[in-house]
Amino acid sequence: MLIQDANTLLLVVDLQTRLMPVLSGAEAVARQAIALIDTAADLAVPVLVSEHCVDKLGGSLPAVRTAAEAAGATFVHKTHFSCTNEPGFADTLYALGRRQVVVVGAEAHVCVMQSALGLLAAGYAVFVVADGVASRDEANKALALQRLQAAGATIVGSEMVMFEWLTHAGHPAFRQVLPRIKGPA
Repeated sequence: MLIQDANTLLLVVDLQTRLMPVLSGAEAVARQAIALIDTAADLAVPVLVSEHCVDKLGGSLPAVRTAAEAAGATFVHKTHFSCTNEPGFADTLYALGRRQVVVVGAEAHVCVMQSALGLLAAGYAVFVVADGVASRDEANKALALQRLQAAGATIVGSEMVMFEWLTHAGHPAFRQVLPRIKGPA
């Protein structure tokens, strides 16, 4: 199944100021998340951003918040590990009318995994971006991706998502998105 920009939303899970410094590969994950947020904005893909226990973990990383706000993202504060267990989240998701969810965030084996499993249980097609998720321990990230794949989530890379959203080299946003695909010079 291809990821379709007109049927997709991007869920950014808990890329927060006090959590990210302890995660393996956090800087690269934040960079990929921002590239996907910016591309979502270019293609009118809705963005949801969750923030877990903000009083303890701080808000979203400043660069993530800036990109998300520019994309018109909806921010969801939560205390449940799974976004899908948070009151009102299902209504917010349903109102967007999208059946595919691309997921990035932290931690892969906790909030990302539980949110993705909840989305699968609710009947959504879930695409977890392997280079867009992090855990403190790489082994936990690997276990989470294996478990999610076994449960029916599709494990993808950020480039795959961006190219599938674009569909062809003649897309009007192709030249805007291309530098994000190529990465830092």
